Amino acid sequence: MGAKTWMLVYADGNARDLLAAKPKLDRGATLRLARELFPNDGLQAIDDGSLAYTSPPDDEITIGCFPGVSIVAAAEFGLDHPSKLPPRFLRPAQGRTLYLHAMHSTVDWFAFAIWQAGQLKRALSLSPESGVLEDIGARLPFEEPYWSGEHPVRDPADQAEDEPAYPFPFHPLDLGEVALGELFGFHIEGEMTDLDPLSVPLASFKRRPGGRPAPAAAPKAARRRRPWWRFW
Repeated sequence: MGAKTWMLVYADGNARDLLAAKPKLDRGATLRLARELFPNDGLQAIDDGSLAYTSPPDDEITIGCFPGVSIVAAAEFGLDHPSKLPPRFLRPAQGRTLYLHAMHSTVDWFAFAIWQAGQLKRALSLSPESGVLEDIGARLPFEEPYWSGEHPVRDPADQAEDEPAYPFPFHPLDLGEVALGELFGFHIEGEMTDLDPLSVPLASFKRRPGGRPAPAAAPKAARRRRPWWRFW
């Protein structure tokens, strides 16, 4: 499956600390938030997911409300420019910290953003093919060692003279995994952390646009425009 995420996290404080406390899923609040964020979709409950899988297909959402922190995963959050998150997803933050985390291992793309009290503080999006798509705000402390070249993609001594230089002094997915650990306290791939994402349950729902049963296949002209990396 590879490392994939497209999720939002709403937090009353430090999301990493809140999740480390192993809060209990509030299913009533979860359903209310799902209906608030996706008011035009009929939602049909399906088997629970977990924090280890926050890259649901277009016709599903994965969501969980816990004391002090809420997590929502949906295709809408796989944005090339995370600063352009639609306002309807910003409104439920109501002064809380809002995080966006998205990455896709197939194209080595990573993006994240942080809003505090409704104000964008940091947004980054980059991939080897497209370069830096967005870089807004001051870099966070966990980013600095990567930008300064402390975690190169390859050992410079092993690079041939005629080999083109990698566009960044790090691999985007390496930074994406570090961001998961620093912001939320878990990793999808890489070394284990105290928080096992499989231990954090999330509710899952099938989405039915307009509350109607989904058609067998949408006409090509009616399909929603996808980000550049969504080619399946």
